[in-house]
Amino acid sequence: MENLLKTVRSVLVLSALAGVTVISGCASQSGGDRPELPAASGEAQHTTRYRIAPGDSIQIFVWRNPEVSTEVPVRPDGMLSAPLLEEIPAAGKTPAELARDLEAELSTYLRDPLVTVIVNGFVGTFREQVRVIGEAAEPRNMLYRDSMTLLDVMIEVGGMTQFADGNNALLVRVENGEQREYRVRLDDLIRNGDISANVDMQPGDVIIVPEAWF
Repeated sequence: MENLLKTVRSVLVLSALAGVTVISGCASQSGGDRPELPAASGEAQHTTRYRIAPGDSIQIFVWRNPEVSTEVPVRPDGMLSAPLLEEIPAAGKTPAELARDLEAELSTYLRDPLVTVIVNGFVGTFREQVRVIGEAAEPRNMLYRDSMTLLDVMIEVGGMTQFADGNNALLVRVENGEQREYRVRLDDLIRNGDISANVDMQPGDVIIVPEAWF
């Protein structure tokens, strides 16, 4: 009986050790084998002109014609409607491009209309946004801003949950038409204050924060 108990105890210990090995292996594979990006320079710039997106609020000012000046939302289909304008494509255009289109449409009713378009409540197209999913405190998408870093993004989402495996988080980025994955060290950055773990962001980046294995 004593030998049997020793055998059972040995099997249980080996099984537990094997389970720890498997879990450790899964955790290391989730992000540890991906390359890392260089530390943030604080000088990342995005030179593309802002383009109107569904959800943006558009203020249309028509000089000397206050009756047709108004503020309207861009619909989910990318169109807008305004006085004398039934349906005008807006999404994907710069404010100046939209203003010229509106002038062409309004010229049917007004003599030499001069239009200025002002964008309020910026949403931005999907390719201009940065997204954070997984074990962030408040997963969401946000409009990229010049010189935005990983730390800026994590402040926007309120950090991570207590269940996050921050050092195995992934940054997914499209480079030259190809999707690439990079490891980011959120635990080192946020919980340990290691500023070398901060990296520059780019429009379209996706941050995936996995759940820790316990």
